[in-house]
Amino acid sequence: MTRREPDRPEAHGGQVRAIMRHFPDAPRPFIDLSTGINPQTYPLAMPSLQTLARLPETDEEDDLREAAAAAYGAADPDMVATGPGSQSLISLLPRIVTASSACILGPTYSGHATAWQQSGMAVRNVVDPDDLVRQSAEPGTVCIVCNPNNPDGRILSAAILRDLADRCASHGNHLVVDEAFADFDGESLIPALPHPGLIVLRSFGKTYGLPGVRLGFLLASPETAERTRNLIGAWPVGSLALAAGRQALRDARWLDRARLAASRAKDRLTGLLEAAGLRHEGHARLFTLLRTDDAPELWAHLCRHGIATRRFSAQPDALRLGLPGDEQAWVRLDHALHAWRGRSP
Repeated sequence: MTRREPDRPEAHGGQVRAIMRHFPDAPRPFIDLSTGINPQTYPLAMPSLQTLARLPETDEEDDLREAAAAAYGAADPDMVATGPGSQSLISLLPRIVTASSACILGPTYSGHATAWQQSGMAVRNVVDPDDLVRQSAEPGTVCIVCNPNNPDGRILSAAILRDLADRCASHGNHLVVDEAFADFDGESLIPALPHPGLIVLRSFGKTYGLPGVRLGFLLASPETAERTRNLIGAWPVGSLALAAGRQALRDARWLDRARLAASRAKDRLTGLLEAAGLRHEGHARLFTLLRTDDAPELWAHLCRHGIATRRFSAQPDALRLGLPGDEQAWVRLDHALHAWRGRSP
C-alpha cells in the first residue's frame, strides 16, 4: 500500500490526527484550524439514553422543521427538508433537480462538483459571476453558488442572487445557493422562497460547533422540499440531531453572542496574520484565506507547531485558517507565526 505524502492537500478539512502522524515531534494537543467550524460549541442538553433507544417520532421531525423555518426565515416548514449533514443533501441534488449540466462559481467547495460529476453530468467551473449569468440561460443547467464562498470568503448580495434565480427560473433552470456559513455572514436568500428556480442549503454543525451530530437543511418550494424528503426516506436524522437542532435553532440569544465572539476572533486572527506579513482575504467570520508563494512550507511549519490548516491542490498559494478555540491555541498560533516571520531567508 502506498503511503500518502504528508503535505498532500486533503479533500476536506479535519482528519487532524491522520495529518499529525507525520509530525511526531509536534506539540500536543493538536490544534485543528482546517475546518472553518465555530470553535465555540453550543451547550447542548444531551437527550436521555431512553430517547436514543427508540426511533424518532414524526412530530419530533416536524418540530425540527418548524424550528429551522423560523430560524432561517422561511415562511412555511413545508419548505424545509432535513438531512444528515448538508454534504448528504449536496450529494442528493442530482436526483432532486432535473439537469444535464452544472455551472459552479468557483473556486469553491469541491463537494458540489463531485456530486454532479459522479452522476454523469457535465460540470463547468467559472470564476466570474457574469459567466454564471450567461450560463443560466443554457437549457438543462443548474447554477451553483456558495455564499459566503468557501474558501475565499467572497459574498454576493442577495439582490444579485435573486436576479440570478429569476433568470434561471425563466429558462426552466435552477439556482442552488449553499449558505453553509450564512448564519454569521451575508444576506440569506431564504426569504425569497417559495421560488420556482431556487434551492438553498444550510449547515447546522458549522454554526453551532457540533459537526458530529450531522445535521443539514435544504429549503426550497414545498414541492421540491417534499421530493427531497421522499428521496431521503423515513427517519432522515437521528435522535441526537433532532435534540440538537430543536434546542439550538430556537436559541437566538446564543447565536447573537456567537456572532459577536466570532467577529472579535476574526479581527484577532487577521491581526496576527498581518503582523506576520501575510496577505489575507475574504469576509467570512469563521475563517480567513491567506495567500503566499510559500504556502506549502508555511503549512508544514504550522504542522510542526501542532497546528493543522487547510491546503488546496487547485490553489497552491492558499491556506485557510479557522478560528482558535481557546487562549492556549491563540498563544501557540502567535508563537508559530512569529517564528515564521523570523525564519532565515
